[in-house]
Amino acid sequence: MEAVAKLNNCPTSPRKMRLLADLIRGKRVEEAFNILIFNNKKESSHRLEKLLRSAIANWEQKNEGSRVEESELFVKTIFVDGGPMLKRILPAPQGRAHRIRKRSNHVTLVVDSKAGATVVNNESAE
Repeated sequence: MEAVAKLNNCPTSPRKMRLLADLIRGKRVEEAFNILIFNNKKESSHRLEKLLRSAIANWEQKNEGSRVEESELFVKTIFVDGGPMLKRILPAPQGRAHRIRKRSNHVTLVVDSKAGATVVNNESAE
């Protein structure tokens, strides 16, 4: 059974967050943690690490009695959408102004177990 965690209004540009999301998509949870811990993008990877921990906690709440270590959890889907944009003005030479767009994003992470994913696939095949 899958579990979902969402991170809304994260003050990082969606493009930078998608680079990290692409690294952990489809990976096992332990492997995803290692990728995020040792990544150079410290702020974004820290936020995704917390989101992954939240998704695992949500999975534990749904599947009482199941252990995370035995269930072979993996990142089923992760996607990054653009969030609200703060528009600021930067003074420029000769009385002009440049617009600064401070972007934010929304991240959605879905975690599932390998055993649950194969059972669903076998049921649909019958």
